[in-house]
Amino acid sequence: MPSSLHILFVCTGNTCRSPMAEGLFRKAIEGRNDLATSSAGVAASKGTPASRETLKVLKKRGAQLDDFASRQVTEKILESATHVFAMTEGHLAALESRFPSHADKFFLIREFSGITDKRQGLDVPDPIGMGPAAYEEVAKVLETAIPSIIAYLDSTR
Repeated sequence: MPSSLHILFVCTGNTCRSPMAEGLFRKAIEGRNDLATSSAGVAASKGTPASRETLKVLKKRGAQLDDFASRQVTEKILESATHVFAMTEGHLAALESRFPSHADKFFLIREFSGITDKRQGLDVPDPIGMGPAAYEEVAKVLETAIPSIIAYLDSTR
């Protein structure tokens, strides 16, 4: 296991959930130089900014995404990632199907949140077009999962 870990968060378009996870994770690991983070999407357009609602949620929490631009998951991105956290079972299946050689790096983020939702299962719901409360719900799931993810990463070294 490398001394420096690179955590990749993955959603669909890389404008809402995964950038939010990236920003919140970056805030949680401030001052640590052994962890890095980024995000990508399984169906992302190149160069789209994070959604306005995502940026509002991050700003409210003192987190930010400087110079963020969406990007598609690629083999090269996965080669540099040590751990990949998908937002939904569909994202996980897409990653496993397209990049089977990296399957040992893939996890569902909600497995680390301790929050189960009968409607969503292990998926972090997509907040796009659902208003501020939906983005706050995503942030709640992510904020619950991130300390467990960090503890897991620290325990694997």
